[in-house]
This record gives sequence, C-alpha cells and structure tokens, in this order.
Amino acid sequence: MTARILIVEDEMLVAMEMEAILQDIGHQPLGIAPDLSSAEEYFDVPIDLALVDLNLRDGLTGPEIGRMLGSRGVTVLFVTANPRLLGDGIAGTVGVITKPTDQATLEAAVEYALGVRAGRQVTPPSRLNLFG
Repeated sequence: MTARILIVEDEMLVAMEMEAILQDIGHQPLGIAPDLSSAEEYFDVPIDLALVDLNLRDGLTGPEIGRMLGSRGVTVLFVTANPRLLGDGIAGTVGVITKPTDQATLEAAVEYALGVRAGRQVTPPSRLNLFG
C-alpha cells in the first residue's frame, strides 16, 4: 500500500534523506514542512502519516502540529533528538523515534504506524517508544 506521508522537519538534509527512504520503500512523500505555517498548508490534503520533529524553524511547534494533525485523523509519529519533551505522549499520536536514526528503524516505524492505522496486528520495532 502506498501511503501519503508528510515530513515535518527543519533540517533539510535530514528531511531529504527521510524523503528518499520513503520513496525507496514505495511511499509518496507529500512534502517537507520546516515550521507550523508550512505544515498548515497540508492540513486540507489527504495525509496517511506525518513524521514530525519537535524543534522546528519557528521553535517548539512540533507537539502542536502533531496534535492538530492527529485531531484531523492523521497518524503521527514523532522523530526527534529530544523525546523527553513529549512526556507521556500526545493524544492521537503513535510514538517517537529518537534521532539520529537509521534507515531500518525509520522503515520499521513507518510500517508499524501504517499497520496500526490499517487496524492490523503489528509488533512495534524495538527503537520505537509507544504512547499510551
């Protein structure tokens, strides 16, 4: 299944690497949003999954973006170097991967999140910290 995935990340090299990995495994990256206003441009576009960093170009807006996307039915996975900032998690989001991460971890976490979205029984990868 090809998923439509939004990347919310302000470090362009990291974002472009994520975009390439997603394309390599058959998904459709919708774009890269480096801040809240850029992310809002995608809110009316069908999104299956969003990969969201916490600290963006405009500050610590990732949690707010995650909440907003989650409330719109988007599956949200945080990818951050600061997972403790999420505390026990954010309602409507799946979990968090700690950066730096590798291709295998990102692929496994994406497939897990999409499996949860589809209602399948899936086992979370070891480097994904789940919420709830």
